[in-house]
Amino acid sequence: MAYRPSQQTKKTLLGGGAVLLLAGLNAPAALSFAEEQYHAYQIRRPDYMRKYGAWDTVDIPAKYRTNAIHAALLHTGKVLIIAGSGNKQEKFDAGSFDTVLWNPKDNTFKKVPTPEDFFCSGHAQLPDGRLLVAGGTARYEVLDAQVKRAGGGMRVKNENPDKPVTIKKGTKFRSPSGVEYVSKFDVTVPRAKREFVVSYYATGQMKPWKTKVTAAEARVFVEAAAEGPKAVATDQAQYEIEGLKGEDADNTYGLAEKITMDKQDFQGIRAAYEFDPKAEKYIPVAPMREARWYPTLTTLQDGRVLAVSGLDDVGVILAGDNEIYDPKTKKWGKGPFRYFPTYPSLFLTKSGKLFYSGANAGYGPADKGREPGLWDVSTNTFTKINGLGDGDQLETASSLLLPPAQDQRFMLLGGGGVGESKKSTPRTALIDLKQDSPAFKTGPALPQGTRYLNSVILPDDSVFTSGGSEDYRGRGASNILKAQFYDPAANAFREAADPTVGRNYHSEALLLPDGRVATFGSDSLFGDKDNTKLGKFEQRMEIYTPPYLYRDKDQRPVLGDGPQAVGQDRRATFPTAHPERIAKARLMRPSAVTHTTDVEQRSIDVRLTKDKNTVTVEVPRDKALVPPGWYMLFVTDAQGTPSEAKWLLID
Repeated sequence: MAYRPSQQTKKTLLGGGAVLLLAGLNAPAALSFAEEQYHAYQIRRPDYMRKYGAWDTVDIPAKYRTNAIHAALLHTGKVLIIAGSGNKQEKFDAGSFDTVLWNPKDNTFKKVPTPEDFFCSGHAQLPDGRLLVAGGTARYEVLDAQVKRAGGGMRVKNENPDKPVTIKKGTKFRSPSGVEYVSKFDVTVPRAKREFVVSYYATGQMKPWKTKVTAAEARVFVEAAAEGPKAVATDQAQYEIEGLKGEDADNTYGLAEKITMDKQDFQGIRAAYEFDPKAEKYIPVAPMREARWYPTLTTLQDGRVLAVSGLDDVGVILAGDNEIYDPKTKKWGKGPFRYFPTYPSLFLTKSGKLFYSGANAGYGPADKGREPGLWDVSTNTFTKINGLGDGDQLETASSLLLPPAQDQRFMLLGGGGVGESKKSTPRTALIDLKQDSPAFKTGPALPQGTRYLNSVILPDDSVFTSGGSEDYRGRGASNILKAQFYDPAANAFREAADPTVGRNYHSEALLLPDGRVATFGSDSLFGDKDNTKLGKFEQRMEIYTPPYLYRDKDQRPVLGDGPQAVGQDRRATFPTAHPERIAKARLMRPSAVTHTTDVEQRSIDVRLTKDKNTVTVEVPRDKALVPPGWYMLFVTDAQGTPSEAKWLLID
């Protein structure tokens, strides 16, 4: 069929022609505008879209526009967009926290009541399809120049073995010299531990029992009541707690940690919730043992979830105190002790071990926890992996398990120096964990040094990457308006259509059930090349339609209605009018992504059999390869054109 331009395109072309005429009469600005109009026409031509795909901006009603910090695809096909306070101090102070539920099928939106500030929390898909959300923000950072009052951690001791003690927000702690500090949060100190100690005389006769009491402890952030450096405290002392009476006053006291005028980092919360996709609401579960801000939540092969790293309740990066959530009991237990920088990329491998790509985001010293390796959670042993280039530029890197997951090949893309470093790298690296002595090998380079790259696995086994910036948080107008596909079989990149919206810090991208890719967010530090104007959070959303959806629509594979879960034989059968067109089947785990960290997404090759009117898929039984949960089932033809997904529950 011949291409016929729409009325809008005709207007664009006519307008462009008129401007070109003006350009010929010495109007360079008009020429630039005309070139833009011609480019807009070119990228909407069918032959262009069949080769490179196309981008479209989503129409979002004003009341639903929000700062997308987190995005997760639910098994209802809707996308949960979590902002919390959205990196806005004024919203945090007002207790105004946002979550928006978006239905890509009809482009409808719904606001969801948000009980905590989930800004910079962690999340993971649970076996029943709920989304676990844990951690978030207790307090915003205060930069060096803005610190007016000394602040730091106060350890609160309780020597009473008979009852816990609660210290309310605003309670004053008084030093021996009379300096006062104010608690910024409520804190409950557990009961002291009572033990009965038995000892013996030299004759072997038992002595009378003695009772040993070990004080319980909790920690709270405190701030000096008065401004200025006089409240700085570097020596440990015992602090009286104002307002306590009787035995509480006798048994409870404070021990200050280092209280300084230094920069005060973000502080985390212990809160944890499950988001129910059917009820479309947050449901509280037991809080974590540790407060966490910037944590990674990684699903284990038995469906439990490991919470790793984060800044604690006084803004200090956790030393290695990790914990595990059990979705059956809705409670947290102690995990293996191991240090990682914040938002470490930890992937479940076929061995049951976790692969740490080295990618991370945000906080932690440059010389600790940055080396990639394999972590055996059951024995808490870590084996380092060598061969990675630009190892000092792993912060804000992207990493993923390449398709299909059975191959156990991982890819690392881009990244930058620690903190606000100007360094960024075009390096990609590949590793095959099925080898006897796995080591990184250099992959094809990105077009330029890139931080915050979004990488999404597609049903045709390619990886779509887009956006990012060359400098920290897009400094110097360094957003990269480029996209490309990585082909694992060819080990090469190929060009894709350019996005129109820049994406850097606080941006996300994920695969939709119809085979398109949605992109969200971006939080540029500045809005101009000279870094003189503060940036604004990008609230526009774009959807990328890959080239495979511009092929003959009549030839696209279609699956009819079938089971929503696999049976005991691990099989599921679906009707289809043309089974002969179907070449492959993939199970794809839905994303839960933030800060360039998406350890959920994976694509699994499933065995495919066909008869005259149906196709049957058989899911591998290995839970380390296919952790329990909901998956999208795509089938593709020989060219890689995917069907729309069918949701399957895998136990």
